[in-house]
Amino acid sequence: MKQEECRERLLKLIKERAVIFGERKLASGRTSSYYIDGKMITFDPEGLYLTGRIICEMLKEERIDAVGGLALGAVPIVAAVAVVSFSEGRPVKAFTVRAEKKDHGTEKRVEGHLQKGWSVAIIDDVITTGGSSFRAIEAAEEKGAVVKKVIAIVDRLEGAQEAFSQKKYQFESIFTKKDLGL
Repeated sequence: MKQEECRERLLKLIKERAVIFGERKLASGRTSSYYIDGKMITFDPEGLYLTGRIICEMLKEERIDAVGGLALGAVPIVAAVAVVSFSEGRPVKAFTVRAEKKDHGTEKRVEGHLQKGWSVAIIDDVITTGGSSFRAIEAAEEKGAVVKKVIAIVDRLEGAQEAFSQKKYQFESIFTKKDLGL
């Protein structure tokens, strides 16, 4: 399947399975008349595969050592990117950031593969203001990683682009709410 076909199919899946109308509270604390349930895409075999393929293509020109993001939204996506990148012969490691450091075992806040000096991309399913991604950025940078790019499946166009730009982070989304007809 070609890249454009992947994008068209993923957009169709999001419109059919992930958009819910009705008043909802968002992770940003804001309320909205619609909700995009990214998990309906990223916990679906086809949706997850398409997402992994598209993001790998978006990272093709970057020298990225790992992809990561905040649990729970980023977990399936970074795993998909790692698997697809390996199958395409240019493996990228994956990591996830917990909202809170574990209070047992290794007591890690960052799980998976992340090393000082690595170039990383931060991934999320749906972005509103960028708050979840900024928490993941902070954790990655505390570990000594260099954040090269932030990627979302859908940008709700509610301030994330501007917030990332202000902090000098390159941001790109696969789709925006306009692509979904919202």
